[in-house]
Amino acid sequence: MEAKDVFSKIPEADGKEIFETLLQTEGFKLERVISTGQATPLGEWFDQDTNEWVILLRGGARLMFEGEEESVVMKPGDYIHIPAHRKHRVEWTDPEDKTVWLALHYIPHGIHA
Repeated sequence: MEAKDVFSKIPEADGKEIFETLLQTEGFKLERVISTGQATPLGEWFDQDTNEWVILLRGGARLMFEGEEESVVMKPGDYIHIPAHRKHRVEWTDPEDKTVWLALHYIPHGIHA
């Protein structure tokens, strides 16, 4: 068995956000996301069939939720639970530093937060 470092082997993004599955079962998927200044295109919203729990490990980000007046600013150590079908978007990620997230996607009738 070998321990792995979530900050190691961060690939160059070439302008694209990177999604890497770290662990997956029938009921959930854990992924490492690396952002380098990306944001959700204006007018678009994520509307996922799964719940999502996200923690920001490095960098910075701002999330917006449909119907909310203000965005949620995230810094390292901050986490948020996004229920299935809660429309949201990434307003901003730090263009100067790689933003590293862990995102846990799981079926709605699974874990209760």
